[in-house]
Amino acid sequence: MQGSPDVHDEHPWSHTWLGTDRLLARRLARPAARFLAIEASSGILLIVATVVALLWANSPWKDSYASFLNAEVIFDAGPVGFHLTLQEFVNDALMAFFFFVAGLEIKRELVKGELRDRKAAALPIIAALGGMIVPAIIYYLLNAGTPSAHGWGIPMATDIAFAVGIVSLLGNRVPVALKLFLLTLAVADDLGAIAVIAVFYSQSVSFVWLGGAVALLVLVWFMRRRRIWYGPLYFAIAIVVWYCMLKSGVHATVAGVAMGFLTPTDALRPDLDAEAIADRLENRAELSAEDVQQASFLIKESVPVGERLVDRLLPWTSYVIIPIFALCNAGILLTGEALRQAAGSSVTWGVGLGLVVGKTVGVFGAALLAIKIGIAVRPRGATNLHMIGIAMAAGIGFTVALFVTGLAFDEPGYTDQAKVGILMASFVAAVLSAFVLRIAASRASARELEIEAAENAEMFEQRPLVAD
Repeated sequence: MQGSPDVHDEHPWSHTWLGTDRLLARRLARPAARFLAIEASSGILLIVATVVALLWANSPWKDSYASFLNAEVIFDAGPVGFHLTLQEFVNDALMAFFFFVAGLEIKRELVKGELRDRKAAALPIIAALGGMIVPAIIYYLLNAGTPSAHGWGIPMATDIAFAVGIVSLLGNRVPVALKLFLLTLAVADDLGAIAVIAVFYSQSVSFVWLGGAVALLVLVWFMRRRRIWYGPLYFAIAIVVWYCMLKSGVHATVAGVAMGFLTPTDALRPDLDAEAIADRLENRAELSAEDVQQASFLIKESVPVGERLVDRLLPWTSYVIIPIFALCNAGILLTGEALRQAAGSSVTWGVGLGLVVGKTVGVFGAALLAIKIGIAVRPRGATNLHMIGIAMAAGIGFTVALFVTGLAFDEPGYTDQAKVGILMASFVAAVLSAFVLRIAASRASARELEIEAAENAEMFEQRPLVAD
């Protein structure tokens, strides 16, 4: 069967169902695969889920949205079990997978990535600290002395999917070093947000349940040291750790982070070389199914455990869990009265100004100070305008900001006002960031052309004249 003209022999889809000329493959599967390969696609899905939630919550079927969120999720196994609403289950259970992947990525950065090198890590870490402290101060100053002051942690976090998505849409107009700076800043930001959630947004702690969770985490560490590797066993222990955290009063998602930190960043068989194994297979005249199966197993064992888990789970967290989270948390009633209340609310203004102004001032100010005093180096090819644009992108605080909102407030009025602030501020920050980065890119291009013209003029002046 001849493949579709847009699929070439060298393409990895060529010899799979995706490479066939069947209607579903051609019209649905291949376009979906291309979409998911786009760096910004997870951010686009997040926007779609948010819009659906807002439309549903403000439609004639808004009661069905409330019923959807309050649907019961019950697990009862005698002495143990839980009784959660669907929204609570998404926030407490599904988001544990998101924070597990965040823990894996943070550990990888700490052990093998940019955060390992103190000199390279200094700028994004200092910028992240500034970007957490200044928004929290702005929020607290506007809400000091009121019950809503407890929401100071809401504007502290950056949404990686949205921020990176906005920057990715600008393509190569943003220097690669600057994109890496934003990614590393977001990782450091996540680490700070996780610490804030664990310390300041947990309920009254039951030390019996917390002790059980800690004991199981010590068991995981011991099993790792003894090189006991059996995935289903670790998964079972992780579920029990999550349950203990849920009962302890410490937010259950901390279990995901802890398991992520305990996952090894090395391969189970570091002595194996995947490329050498593949080369040996290519040099054989004949290959049996057993040879291929064994080689596949050895290649898998040569890949670091953390990387394997991130590769498996990241699509699920990015394209399934986070959109579901947005669907369950972004739906707020946007009536005229609700918007008037939000416009006059210190919660809305605290969150909004914290994200738009606080993040920009905190990230850029801290980064500039670190560069000026010589403890950090400016990203290659980045101007001050580039840095301001990236600082504005850090003000897109969506997923974790909504998450902290649910932890900070029991009062529905405060919750809705904070969500309005998050939505409006994230939109403003995204637009401003894209606008500033476009200007920075055009100025950088113009400057490069001026330098090139000056160099050409200098070469022309230095060229010796040839006599007629």
